[in-house]
Amino acid sequence: EAQLVASGGGSVQAGESLKLSCTHAGSTPLHPGMGWYRQAPGNECELVATLHDDGGTLYADSEKGRAAISQVNAENTVYMQLNSLKPEDKAVYYCAYGYNGACDQSGHGTQVTVAS
Repeated sequence: EAQLVASGGGSVQAGESLKLSCTHAGSTPLHPGMGWYRQAPGNECELVATLHDDGGTLYADSEKGRAAISQVNAENTVYMQLNSLKPEDKAVYYCAYGYNGACDQSGHGTQVTVAS
């Protein structure tokens, strides 16, 4: 499996937005079932949102109404729009096909920092 690479993180103020991107290194086509996960220091890895094979979506309760996951096949990219960011959203964000090992992709996540 080609390595997934997340990008688009940054440092923002509370209430602002970020759009994260995920693609395969080397342009390997994405396949269904992509999800976004995050891990803050001292915390467990947690699901942010995921795309089901049938196109349905699942969001963590904390992200409902604030996050939107989408896949653009023509761009071979999965996006995560994060709106109304809060300080507690600060974490390293990863994209992966499933929870197992999602936050163990050292060097391939993207840092989101939110100042209050």
